[in-house]
Amino acid sequence: MLEKTTRVNYLFDFYQELLTSKQKNYMELYYLEDYSLGEISETYDVSRQAVYDNIRRTEAMLEEYEQKLGLYKRFEKQNIILNDMKEALNQQDHKQIRSLIDELENLD
Repeated sequence: MLEKTTRVNYLFDFYQELLTSKQKNYMELYYLEDYSLGEISETYDVSRQAVYDNIRRTEAMLEEYEQKLGLYKRFEKQNIILNDMKEALNQQDHKQIRSLIDELENLD
């Protein structure tokens, strides 16, 4: 569950500008502020089911955006390469650092 929450939070960070204000508000309250479905439904005077449906649809939209644009996947790859670069730097492996820089520059 924590892995899913972390992923949704990253996807939300990358793609929130593509969402409606209502979708943003629900996602912020649910995932960032840790509101329950009931608390969100009371805040917006809608049913818990309406909030649940909106959040699930928004999650699906975020996943679709990621499938098409791949910003989170690229972000993950960059982080792996940067960590490898730090390790190579600590070991003073200049050849490995050059290779990692090339890899970073050629990310698709």
